[in-house]
Amino acid sequence: MYIEKIQSPADIKGLDMNALRTVCDETRAAVLNRVSKHGGHVGPNLGFVEATVALHYVFNAPTDKLVFDVSHQCYPHKVLTGRAAGFLGNVDDMNAISGYSSPAESPVYDNFEVGHTSTSISLATGLQKARDIKGTKENIIAIIGDGSLSGGEAFEGLDEASELGTGIIIVVNDNEMSIAENHGGIYKNLRALRESKGKCEHNWFKAWGFEYKYLEEGNDVEKLIEIFKSVKDTDKPTVVHIHTEKGHGFQPAINDKETWHWGAPFNPETGESLMNFSGEDYQTLFADWMLREMKSDPTLIAVTAGTPTAAGFTLAKRQEAGKQHIDMGIAEEQACAMASGMAKGGLRPVWTVYSTFVQRTYDQIAQDLCINSNPAVINVMWGGSGTMNDITHICLFDIPMLCSIPGLIYLAPTNCEEYFAMLRWAVAQDQKPIAIRVPSNGVIHTSEEMETAFSFESKYKVVHKGQKVAIIAAGSFFQKGENVVRMLAGKGIDATLINPRYLNGVDADTLNSLKADHQLVVTLEDGCKDGGFGERIASFYGTSDVKVLVGGIKKDLYDRFDQQQLLSDNRLLDEQIVEDVLGLIK
Repeated sequence: MYIEKIQSPADIKGLDMNALRTVCDETRAAVLNRVSKHGGHVGPNLGFVEATVALHYVFNAPTDKLVFDVSHQCYPHKVLTGRAAGFLGNVDDMNAISGYSSPAESPVYDNFEVGHTSTSISLATGLQKARDIKGTKENIIAIIGDGSLSGGEAFEGLDEASELGTGIIIVVNDNEMSIAENHGGIYKNLRALRESKGKCEHNWFKAWGFEYKYLEEGNDVEKLIEIFKSVKDTDKPTVVHIHTEKGHGFQPAINDKETWHWGAPFNPETGESLMNFSGEDYQTLFADWMLREMKSDPTLIAVTAGTPTAAGFTLAKRQEAGKQHIDMGIAEEQACAMASGMAKGGLRPVWTVYSTFVQRTYDQIAQDLCINSNPAVINVMWGGSGTMNDITHICLFDIPMLCSIPGLIYLAPTNCEEYFAMLRWAVAQDQKPIAIRVPSNGVIHTSEEMETAFSFESKYKVVHKGQKVAIIAAGSFFQKGENVVRMLAGKGIDATLINPRYLNGVDADTLNSLKADHQLVVTLEDGCKDGGFGERIASFYGTSDVKVLVGGIKKDLYDRFDQQQLLSDNRLLDEQIVEDVLGLIK
């Protein structure tokens, strides 16, 4: 095999075209080997193999700088930059390699930690400016695709690249897809450019002042080499638009591009999943609920931003919803502001977004939504330590972030029935924007009767009244709170258990009532404790005799962490919490 011997891109530069095609085949097989055993982004990487080989054949990394967007297409790059063991070896070798561009892993060839979208052009313009100021001559190449052009930062990057006016190469990897189908007006022009082989009268990139080249055969390594050679060392802002096939070389990923954007381990011969995802999930439950409600309420709108299955809206369910589902493409700022506008216009929008992506639109939540007090609903998925764990995708910061915004109510249901009770109320009310942190510890049911109306002021729920110690356990950590209370009972301590329900504010009446017969309050939250829910409780009790033990995760940038180890390191295992309580109330 060639790729076992390739330690750097220099190792492919002397190869003839037949050998380069073999390198492409071996790289694609290596990518398929990794994703079938380890999971990861399947279709985007398979479709960008030939382009990566051509880029590294023509350009001279690491002197020339490649900047990836989202990193959905960076696996072939890793194979060719000394990391093939992470694609050919055992699962431990694979675990050592991130699924995203990472200078912590390869400071020579990976220029940025990149996992969120639409950033590559902006990052590349910074390298472009640095090069121009220093007077060096390296090529700066931004790679963007998988729907990233719909994000606002991509527009800003293009604007600045054109303004700078010096050499930068923007490779637009057009595989006709985002994560799901494309949304946004720019994709109409991309389609027109594809259909005219780059020659249609209206060219979005030329209008911005870019030199423009188009290649229809985006999976032909020889033609890719030719077009990249033609723009190497350019002194002008240049777009190279290549038409690739998402999932190229693996028929299941070609046939169903959305499903195979990312995949858990699977049988590479059949495409059959090796994981058993039996049982309920909140995405499906939410989508089914929305579709039922939409039939009687034409004002109810499901909003997504490039990740429709975060809300359970598969292709079939999107089609069933029709105009009552809208996807922005990968544009969270637009999703939030548009939801605010829809609420102002009399609709009932529910925007569903993963925790890690909601932070992309802080200003729109604060300004466009909350200052205007428009009653849109934000459904926050996968918040907590048990979901995504790559450094660019950790879901630990939504509580401090959203709770810092005045005018936003942030609810934390503890089970399925409580979630839907809160959702019904949030959709029906017309006073304030409401965010709901959907439980991330599985679908847990209760037979307990749920309230149907909630307050615009924080009102905690005392589930069990004890004394001496109170456990205030929020959202996905409520069951942990129940376990701690049971374990303390075994130690002779009848602890109070509280479901706070509201993350954004304190319930002064409930907290004051604990002062008479409690000496310790323990808060538990599944997220960053710095600036979080528990610190607000600690501040409330600051001048009193009540001690507060804040249970949460220390602020840090964690990468590919093990959840149990993370909980242990932060003294969040049930037995550790009990041990700390006993130590504090001696």
